[in-house]
Amino acid sequence: MELFTGTGYVVKGVLAVLLYFSVVSWAIIFYKLLIIQRAKNESERFLDFFWKTKRFDAIGAQLDRFGNSPLSVLFNEGYGEMKKLMEREEKNDEASGIVTTELGGIENIARALRRATTSEITRLEKYTTFLATTGSTAPFIGLFGTVWGIMNSFRGIGQTGSASLAVVAPGIAEALIATAIGLVAAIPAVMGYNHFQHKIRVIIAEMDSFSTEFLNIVHRTFRK
Repeated sequence: MELFTGTGYVVKGVLAVLLYFSVVSWAIIFYKLLIIQRAKNESERFLDFFWKTKRFDAIGAQLDRFGNSPLSVLFNEGYGEMKKLMEREEKNDEASGIVTTELGGIENIARALRRATTSEITRLEKYTTFLATTGSTAPFIGLFGTVWGIMNSFRGIGQTGSASLAVVAPGIAEALIATAIGLVAAIPAVMGYNHFQHKIRVIIAEMDSFSTEFLNIVHRTFRK
């Protein structure tokens, strides 16, 4: 605090900006830890329920139990599209419960799954760009504050005409605090961003695998 109060207005402004970046980054880190952990846990529970139940209507009736699972969103979109196609074929006096390629049924379901996957990826990656921005810019913002503080220190040396350590050291120390705070803000942000990107990639792989399995089931069960 003594170093902070001894800095100039520009360096204080830089430190305030870095403090904002740091506080928001930590808030995002805790929030994303909660969201991604919930998504992971509920996706595992949903997969167990999906393979044990095997009936789409029974699974659809229990989706509220897995509200935070991306896989349940994919199932809901794919199953909803499948029901629309079945109703359309019933109206066309075709065999009930059969999805034909002539109507583009399988392709429509695949597109619905891709849309849901894209939407869930966007939701999972929300706010992570702020962590990347903090990690890449905070050190440079801190460096700007340091450079500005050193400039003022040298100007003070020129005005006093003394370059002794007792004159130079306090100003340099005050200037370097900006770089230190920049690193304090950047390091957790970079670590959090890399951690969340890894977790999200794992969930994306699970979504791709589930989409493939869902389409295979549709092919085997409903296609002529």
